[in-house]
Amino acid sequence: MSLSGPGGVGRWGIETVRVDQWLWAVRLTKTRANAAAACRGGHVRVNGAPAKPATPVRVGDRVQAHLGGRTRVVEVAKLLTKRVGAQLAVDCFVDHSPPPPPREEHVAVPTRDPGTGRPTKRDRRQLDRLRGRRSSPS
Repeated sequence: MSLSGPGGVGRWGIETVRVDQWLWAVRLTKTRANAAAACRGGHVRVNGAPAKPATPVRVGDRVQAHLGGRTRVVEVAKLLTKRVGAQLAVDCFVDHSPPPPPREEHVAVPTRDPGTGRPTKRDRRQLDRLRGRRSSPS
């Protein structure tokens, strides 16, 4: 099956591409070395089977990769051998990933005014009560 696309894919009639090369080409990883390391670490699966960096992927394969603390599930739509721009890369896979978890709101940590020195024992007790470490003074 010959595919046309950037990087000369259609010119030589490429049927398969290495999974680490494809992950890098469609911009799921920043470097090809990171893609290979993810494969070696067991974070990448092709059609449900653990993938080594040289595992071939074909059009229609389902690639599951745990990258950057998030699981990405993508279906291969086009094969690429060279890295392309982000707008072209999006057309090369169908994203079936679950939505990312909502960002947690961080509570601002109270800070002491500069020059006030260390907290006194009374200040520490008040902070402990505020933080819920002690229910009431004894």
